[in-house]
Amino acid sequence: MSAAALEGKADYPQGIERTMVVVAAITAAMLQLIDMSIVNVSLREISGSIGATTTEIAWVVTSYAVSNVIMIPLAGMMSDLFGRKNYFTASILIFTIASFFCGMATSLPMLVIWRFIQGLGGGALLTLAQTIIVGAYPPEKLSQANAIFGMGVMIGPTLGPTLGGFLTDNFSWHWIFLVNIPVGLAAAYLSWTFIHDRKDAKRPERIDWGGIAFLVLGVSTLQYVLEEGPADDWFNSSLITVLSIISALGLIAFVWWELRTKHPAVDVRLLKHGNLPIGAVLNLVLGFVLMGTVFVFPLFVQVGLGWTPTMTGNFMIPGALATGVAMGFVGRQLSRGADPRIIMGVGILMTFGFSVMMTFSSPLSAERDFFWPFILRGFGMGLMMAPILTLCLQGLGGSAVGQAAGLTSMIRQIGGAIGIAMLNVFLTNSGVQHNTDLLGNVTAYDAAAQERFSGLVANFLNAGYSADQAEAMAYRMLDLTVMKQYSLVAYNNVFWLVGICVIVCLPLIFFVKYARPQPGAKVAMAHE
Repeated sequence: MSAAALEGKADYPQGIERTMVVVAAITAAMLQLIDMSIVNVSLREISGSIGATTTEIAWVVTSYAVSNVIMIPLAGMMSDLFGRKNYFTASILIFTIASFFCGMATSLPMLVIWRFIQGLGGGALLTLAQTIIVGAYPPEKLSQANAIFGMGVMIGPTLGPTLGGFLTDNFSWHWIFLVNIPVGLAAAYLSWTFIHDRKDAKRPERIDWGGIAFLVLGVSTLQYVLEEGPADDWFNSSLITVLSIISALGLIAFVWWELRTKHPAVDVRLLKHGNLPIGAVLNLVLGFVLMGTVFVFPLFVQVGLGWTPTMTGNFMIPGALATGVAMGFVGRQLSRGADPRIIMGVGILMTFGFSVMMTFSSPLSAERDFFWPFILRGFGMGLMMAPILTLCLQGLGGSAVGQAAGLTSMIRQIGGAIGIAMLNVFLTNSGVQHNTDLLGNVTAYDAAAQERFSGLVANFLNAGYSADQAEAMAYRMLDLTVMKQYSLVAYNNVFWLVGICVIVCLPLIFFVKYARPQPGAKVAMAHE
């Protein structure tokens, strides 16, 4: 091996050191991602414990999401300002300490404040984890590095509800936060011990306070609108309307400011680089599908089919494992020179296939009917994710890697919020429409409805109920039957919408710039 090759190899951690760097980064990223969804299954228990209403308890989710999405794009600048090792370790500790106080909270304001602080710490973890893992591998192994990071991105949101349901059912809601403490302390130790600053890192000449202010204004209000809009009936609420206008103006001002600033807090000019524009669109759709389906499916099986939260969480695990297998496979194939466009295309088609299969759900559907669709989803999302992550960062180096990672992560997070909001609205409107359609057939003039009603009344009379009680209970049973039917139809329509959003991305892969590497050539990717 030449002296130049040996010198290049020494720039990257080797053996156990690289393993520890990757473990620290992926553990921190998983903490952030799991905490995005782990709380959702426990909101009812939390509200009862601290005396909050259903509307008030939503702030536990919203406060974390708002602070998180603000810090994600700023992580690259903060890393250069304080040093990657210092900032990453401090962010893990802030997240861990805030988790402790969340677990100890006895009132809603206390919990909301500490969830906000937890989000400030967690915002850096996702972006820096990607840049740290990418920086631990030489350029020719970029795809492998992104595949490792992608496993955390895909598996974290899926495991959140599973872990949250288990801890809440078997211990108490406090443990969904307290479980972070030993994991966070271990990750902080590994970070401080094994992660190093970039050799080419340069402290910003000045802090772009204007860009930060516009980013905070635009992104925080957008996240609030997406989180709270469904509950507040969207633009029928004056607050949502005002915040939507503020968000639009804030984001326009942010882009305008950053394009004119010599040292921007977030370098939006990168969105014109290489495959990053297409990668940004695909990341938006990826977040939409990932978070949207994780949001819709538990509602679907629990409302429509009577599953428990624990059943739902356990069911999601095989699909998450399929994603991990797919990411590992894709990483190896890309390292060997496989065309990422073909892999993405197959992933899009598999994910579309999942959506189509889910549209055939019925009241008789059981767990076995969803197993293979979710395995297909797991493989499909894995095949989509790894090439997208690689193509977004290809050709970038130095601080640009962190900036691009922050931008794409923010876009993916916003895509997830848009997915949840959009699918929620579509589900509600579709449910109302199908409820109206079905109720039109449940009348005194419909023979099938009357026959069903008479049968129910007879069953209740035979069970010893009075005539009035039997009729009242029969009407109630008919109402529940109609509700179950229109809910299932509405959920089937939602999965059709997900499928359409995925398949329209297929033409985009033809615009991806890709040159097959020559034998012995390195990938055109600079490193930290």
